[in-house]
Amino acid sequence: MFSAIRTLVQRKTDKWLFQLRDAEPGEVLLNQRRVFILPTGAGLGFVVLLVVLLIGATNYNLSLGFALTFVLGVCAVVDMYFTYRNLVELHLQPGRSQPVFAGEDAHFELAIVNRTRRDRYALRVDFLQVKEPRYVTDALAGASAPLLLSAPSSARGWLRAPRVKLVTRFPLGLFGAWSYWQPDARTLVYPFPETDAPPLPMSGAASEDGHGHAGHDDFAGVRSYQPGDAMRHLAWRQIARLDLEMGGHLVTKHFEGGAIEELVLDFDAMPATIDLELRLSRMARWVLEAEQRALPYAFRMGGHDYEAAVGAAHQAACLRALALYGGAP
Repeated sequence: MFSAIRTLVQRKTDKWLFQLRDAEPGEVLLNQRRVFILPTGAGLGFVVLLVVLLIGATNYNLSLGFALTFVLGVCAVVDMYFTYRNLVELHLQPGRSQPVFAGEDAHFELAIVNRTRRDRYALRVDFLQVKEPRYVTDALAGASAPLLLSAPSSARGWLRAPRVKLVTRFPLGLFGAWSYWQPDARTLVYPFPETDAPPLPMSGAASEDGHGHAGHDDFAGVRSYQPGDAMRHLAWRQIARLDLEMGGHLVTKHFEGGAIEELVLDFDAMPATIDLELRLSRMARWVLEAEQRALPYAFRMGGHDYEAAVGAAHQAACLRALALYGGAP
C-alpha cells in the first residue's frame, strides 16, 4: 500500500515539476519553461575541482591560481548556457506509423525541426521508458532531423506512442539539459498470426452447368512455374511479390474444373470452445496465407462482411477488424 502511495505521489510531483502534459496534437515548441538542466556527474566532479583550486590558491596566495579557478568557472557557466540553448526553441512534429503484429516493435516517425540560425548538435532522443537514449542526431539550422523510434507491442488494438525524452550534454558534458514530449500518435497492432494454423477452410461448390473442363475453368490460385505451362497463364502481378515464397522467379495461374473453390473466412464458424485470441490469431494467419497464394477470400466477423477479394486494401481491412474486435483499446 505504501509503495502504491509513494508511486502516486512521485507521479503527481513529476507531472507538476517537469510540466508533463497529456497527448499534444500537432507541432510542439520547446520553450524555456519546458527545458530543464542540472550538472552531470562530470559537472559535479568539476565543481569539486574548482573548490580544491580555490582553497589551494587562497592558502598559498597564488594569483595565477585564482585566475585559473575563475577562468574554469566561467567556462562552466558558458557550457551551461550553450547546453540549455541547444534544446530551447526546437519544434517537434509527429509522423506516420505503420501497423505491426503483436509482439513486434512498433515504429513511430518523429521529426525535430530547427527553424533558428543555430545548429543543434548531439541531441539524444528516445522514449521515456528507455533508461539510456538510443538515438543521437543533429538538427542543422533551418532543417529538420527525422527519427524512427521503436517501442515493443504486446497486445492487439491501438498502441499510443510513449512519452518522448530529449537530452543533450553538448558541448562539454558538464551539464545535462532535457525536455519531455507526449506526441499525439498511435499505431494499430494486429493479432499475431498463429504458427501452426489449420489449412485454409476451402469449400467446394458445383459449377452452374454441373460440369467443367478440368484445368481451364476455375481459378484456384498460383503455383511455381513448370516447363510446358502456357505463357498466357503467367501471373505477372504476383511474380515480383511471390518469387521467394514460391521457390522460383516465375509463377503461373492454376485452374481447376468441375467445381468452384470458395474461400470464406468466417469467424463465427470457428468452434466457440477455442480461446478468443487464438481464433483471432488463426484468422490473421488465414488472411496472410490467402494473400500469399493470391486466392480471393470473403471475410465475415461480427458486423464486418466483406465480399471475396484480394489485395493490400482488402488485407488491411480484414486485419484491422481483427485488431479492434471486441472494442480492443
